[in-house]
Amino acid sequence: MQQAPQPEGRLPPSLRFLKGLVIVLMLTLIVGVITVVSVIVTRMPTSLATADLALPESLALPEGTRAEAFTQGRDWLGVVTEDGRILIFERDGRLRQEVKLAPAQP
Repeated sequence: MQQAPQPEGRLPPSLRFLKGLVIVLMLTLIVGVITVVSVIVTRMPTSLATADLALPESLALPEGTRAEAFTQGRDWLGVVTEDGRILIFERDGRLRQEVKLAPAQP
């Protein structure tokens, strides 16, 4: 005796359970991505607005020196020159320290 075939539209109970789990996982991922994006969008402008980006009007580099790169720390400004020096300035533009870089060893 043969069993009657099951209707085409019904899934076995184990596959229905798995389908439900996949749908829950998909909804969780969608909510997670929306949450991460909204946190980044809402926090980014406030973090940039609170950063202290005040720079002096001008920095007086030594005669004949050209700047190659610039960086800043909490209470200092750094300028890397083309002749291999790092000039550290106070926030008000006064020279604090000068570091001479040694040539690279081959």
